[in-house]
Amino acid sequence: MAGDAITPSLDQLKALTHPVRVRMLGILRTDGPATATALATRLGLNTGATSYHLRQLAQHGFVEDDRERGSGRERWWQAVHRSTHTDPERLGEGGEEVMDAYLQSVAATYVHQLQRALEERPLLPEEWRAVGTVSDWHRRLTPEQTRALRDRIGDLVAELDDSDEPGAEHVVLQVNLYPEPGRLGPAEPGEGP
Repeated sequence: MAGDAITPSLDQLKALTHPVRVRMLGILRTDGPATATALATRLGLNTGATSYHLRQLAQHGFVEDDRERGSGRERWWQAVHRSTHTDPERLGEGGEEVMDAYLQSVAATYVHQLQRALEERPLLPEEWRAVGTVSDWHRRLTPEQTRALRDRIGDLVAELDDSDEPGAEHVVLQVNLYPEPGRLGPAEPGEGP
C-alpha cells in the first residue's frame, strides 16, 4: 500500500457513501488484493456490480490495479491507503450532507460485521469467545472531554504493533462515540411534551 491514510475531499467522500464500497475497501485493506470475481463472491454480488464499484473507488483514488498480480483477463485490485480519516472543515459547502451519508454507510458496514461476528461466536475456540465484548458505557462529558477520550483511544490503538506470535488473529475494534440520541437533537416523533 502506498500510504497510511487518506483524508478525502468532498468528491472523494461522495464515492464512499455506498455501503458496498465501504465494505469492499475494507476487505482490500485487511485481506489484501483481490479480483472483482472474488469480491463479488464474498459480498454476494454479481461481478458487473462489483466491477462498477471498483471503478468508482479507483476513479476517486481509493484503489488501484495490483500490477504484480493477474494477467490480461484477470484484474487484481488493491487499496491505496490503510485507513480513511475525515475532516469536516475540508469538505466545504454540502460537506455535512455528504459526511452524514458516508457515516450511514460506515454504520451499516459495522452493523453487518458485528452481526456476522456474533453469528460465528459459538463456533470460535473458547479462548476467543472469552476475550471479546459488546459493551457500552454512559458518561456525562463535555465536547472537549469527548474529543480527549476519542484521541486517547486512538493513541492506545496506534501504540499496538501487529503480532507475529502463534495464535494471533485479525481483531476488529469498533469505536462509536456520540451524544445519546434524543438528548441534544430534536425529539423523535411522538416523544417529549
